[in-house]
Amino acid sequence: MSPEELLHGLDPEQLEAARSVRGPVCILAGAGTGKTRAITHRIAYAVATGVVPEQQVLAVTFTTRAAGEMRGRLRALGAPRVQARTFHAAALRQLSYFWADAVGGPRPTLIDSKVKTVSSAAYACGFRFDRTELRDLAGEIEWAKVTQNRPADYETAVAKAGRTPPMPPRDVARVYEAYEELRSQQHLIDFESVLELTAAMIHEHPRIAEQIRAQYRYFVVDEYQDVNPLQKLLLDAWLGDRDDICVVGDPNQTIYTFAGATPSYLTGFLETYPHATFVRLVRDYRSTPQVVRVANTVLRAGGAGAAPPEHRIELVAQRPDGPEPSYTEYDDEPAEATSVAKKITALIDSGVPAREIAVLFRTNSQSAAYEQALGDAGVPYTVRGAAQFFERPEIRTALHTLRGAAQGDDDAPMVATVRHLLEPLGLTDSPPEGRQAREKWESLAALAQLAEDVAAQQPGARLADFVAELQARAATEHAPGFEGVTLASLHAAKGLEWDAVFLVGLTEGMLPIIYADSPEQIEEERRLFYVGVTRAREHLHLSWALARSPGGRRTRKPSRFLDGLRPASSAPDVRRGERRRKAARVVQCRVCGATLLEAAERKLGRCLDCPSSYDEELLERLRQWRREVSAAQKVPAYVVFTDATLQAIAEQEPSSAAQLAQISGVGAAKLERYGEAILTLCAGGTPEQAVSGDGEERP
Repeated sequence: MSPEELLHGLDPEQLEAARSVRGPVCILAGAGTGKTRAITHRIAYAVATGVVPEQQVLAVTFTTRAAGEMRGRLRALGAPRVQARTFHAAALRQLSYFWADAVGGPRPTLIDSKVKTVSSAAYACGFRFDRTELRDLAGEIEWAKVTQNRPADYETAVAKAGRTPPMPPRDVARVYEAYEELRSQQHLIDFESVLELTAAMIHEHPRIAEQIRAQYRYFVVDEYQDVNPLQKLLLDAWLGDRDDICVVGDPNQTIYTFAGATPSYLTGFLETYPHATFVRLVRDYRSTPQVVRVANTVLRAGGAGAAPPEHRIELVAQRPDGPEPSYTEYDDEPAEATSVAKKITALIDSGVPAREIAVLFRTNSQSAAYEQALGDAGVPYTVRGAAQFFERPEIRTALHTLRGAAQGDDDAPMVATVRHLLEPLGLTDSPPEGRQAREKWESLAALAQLAEDVAAQQPGARLADFVAELQARAATEHAPGFEGVTLASLHAAKGLEWDAVFLVGLTEGMLPIIYADSPEQIEEERRLFYVGVTRAREHLHLSWALARSPGGRRTRKPSRFLDGLRPASSAPDVRRGERRRKAARVVQCRVCGATLLEAAERKLGRCLDCPSSYDEELLERLRQWRREVSAAQKVPAYVVFTDATLQAIAEQEPSSAAQLAQISGVGAAKLERYGEAILTLCAGGTPEQAVSGDGEERP
């Protein structure tokens, strides 16, 4: 590809960025404005015009997914040897390479998770914490380390930052000190130590510094608004006295200051480099004008603590008009979750793929209600936040198996061969019970689906071709998607996008979160909301509930971030329209009579700790029937009925459609589709009779 061809199709601002091949360069890139396109074409153009050899480029980002996407794009642009890595991956590679010269002796063991070591340190200090508390404490230690505060400085630093630690600052400092001592005794390093030691190695060893700087002389840093002081320390060590650096970011998407990130390096870039080239990317190619209008309104309302005016971006939509965003108020959270599931079902029925729909919330604890509602509605879903796809044990094993089989590849059908090889690893016709087991099954099912996609695109593809595709994807962390709705926290959604986004739970105390009390913290919550809005390409649904549980006091208030967004004249109509629906009934425990609040209890019809007896043989027949139905329909078992619904059926043994309809999780659609079969089973029929649909044994 010629240099001029590399510039073809770029808009004027992207073109300016791509042609600015010598640093320093600062690219302010709004959400959906094509920043990855701009910087990858800039790198490829610099390589193609001879400005820099591709081996001397280091592109740094924050996630393996983003680094993988960048490598994939550069490979397609003719620059496959450009190094695109996370800060930690690049530093660990250098530290490992020079360890013998810089430090000597055996290399330390890298800690993947601090929790175990923090637990030992806390125990040594006389503390006992559960896993959640230990994770919070580990996060606090990480904050101290990335902001370059030692144990002796921690109490002063946390007071200056206005930070509320998970335990008294003096106790955090004690555990932090014990953690560092334990880490040293056991010859361990954590991710923060990797960055710190690499920077120290470069500063203290001129020969190593010279070698690293000779290797990398052209730097690009993505998501620069998320850089923390420790990462900046390493970046400065890499640069030395040079200024061939291009930074890309958006201060309006800074959502990790709680972890030490600061947008000040981005907003202060022009002060550091007065001669820098400054480019704004404002054309939004992701979202419709209706979604962009919401995003711009959210930022305009920012107060103290918002990005400086010169660093705010007014997005300009490039897509055609789409539907207006919806704003819906509900009486309670179950009603909100149930209605969202119904709207998602309607979207899927209208042709929107399930994988292009997301439900986003402020905290992970909000996920359960939507898992329940989607499961009840028969909608497959996946909860984002698991390990990277190609790092999962079952996928590593599958790749090894497929790679070995490909060496003796014959003319056998590729899709059938892949399924045959994955079956012993856990790819059954229907998913197993249990969250972890289901996630493993979904991973293997995604591989099998990818084989079908490859076969459709390349009719003559063989197993070796499929393995080559997997290896290329593994190298770029390009995982196949699971055909299901995504459930994710707003933080986990950063960097992703969907055709339809449901922003739920938008109440005061949740967004902004209750512990955000300073102007700076409130503005970070606003930016988090902005990130959620800008994940949507076309459909945007915003909702909130006035009470937690059915029958509860409706005292919650809609999020302040909704002010100025909802059409004032339509808000009351929306509320009345929702309340005209049949109110969610109050469910009482059939054993003790108490009002049931939790979703699992409402589904079972009793308190979780109340005694209940049920026919174990009936429950097993229900499960066997579900396995056969899910296999026949090629859907996960929980899409047919969840475990809790089956147990409720087994406990209550309905004898009529009316009784069955009263069980939570059996809606009108499932009653029509599966009601006769369930009643057959409850009457003593076999799974075969239930599946046949006629109550008689099949020949």
